[in-house]
Amino acid sequence: MQEENLNKPEEIQENSAIEHSEAIQVTPAVAKHPFFVFTINTVLGLVLLAGLVVLYIMVLTKKEQTVQLPMALQSSKGKALSVVYLNLDSLNTRYELIRNLRKDLEVTVNKLQSELKKEEESLQKDGADFQQKVQANVISEDKAKQIYEILMKRQQALVEKKERYTQMMTQQQIAMNQKLTDTLTNFLKRFNRTYKFDYIMGYKSEGEILIANDTLDITSTIVDAINKEYQERKK
Repeated sequence: MQEENLNKPEEIQENSAIEHSEAIQVTPAVAKHPFFVFTINTVLGLVLLAGLVVLYIMVLTKKEQTVQLPMALQSSKGKALSVVYLNLDSLNTRYELIRNLRKDLEVTVNKLQSELKKEEESLQKDGADFQQKVQANVISEDKAKQIYEILMKRQQALVEKKERYTQMMTQQQIAMNQKLTDTLTNFLKRFNRTYKFDYIMGYKSEGEILIANDTLDITSTIVDAINKEYQERKK
């Protein structure tokens, strides 16, 4: 009897363990939380994310649409440079000082050319006459030699005069161009005190500037102003 009673606690323990195990097995599982739960923080996060996406798209679009000027077309302060141009072809035909200087130069050139032409025609006539006399044997050999030397000296003098006149006209042309350059430059400096352009360029057909925007052309304004100043100085 005692052995049977002694074995009972073990049986009770085994039975308790079995009952406890069965109790654990039948215990209903805890419900799983959903993968994503909307909260106020979640909503704020989505709004912030959407804002960042929109801002990113706006920045990219702005960068694509913005045209960055080359450094050569920016001033030291970072602003776009103001550039205009002057049509030199039009200036040459409309500026009164240029027309007057050109007329004076043409008068001098025509005068010198006429003088050289007369001397050349006279030399050719005397040379032809000398040749006829030599062929006709109407002059002696000594006389022919003297006349020939005179004709050679006249021809050499004529060549030297042509060279001298050419140099004279070249120097006069250079002086005229320098005067025009100085006059125009000084005028543009005074003119630009009011308008303050960064660059006033010179444009001419077949020049280095291949394409020019007509809206940047200030030729008419310059011509009118510089002619007015020229007329006032002549008074």
